[in-house]
Amino acid sequence: MRIEWSHFARDDLEDIIRYISRDSAFYAQAFAERVLAATRRLDVFPESGRKIPEADDNAIREIIVQNYRVMYRVEPERVLILAIMHGGRDTHNPANQPWETR
Repeated sequence: MRIEWSHFARDDLEDIIRYISRDSAFYAQAFAERVLAATRRLDVFPESGRKIPEADDNAIREIIVQNYRVMYRVEPERVLILAIMHGGRDTHNPANQPWETR
């Protein structure tokens, strides 16, 4: 199974890295490496993440990396990374539900 990143998820990761790097380039790079390592395993274990409680779809899942939710959708031939957002963000608001809007 292949892993693909939506342009939204790429932008999210770049924004987070830029934010962290304002304090520490080292920790920004370390965070990016953790996210990439966590998503690489999805090619073999696509359902290893938990189902997102706010989503009413078993194919929509997430893995937690530090305080961030890496949200993705399992499809027949691929895993699509949808978004990366801070765990404290309110996903009950439809505007913050990447599985609906992306």
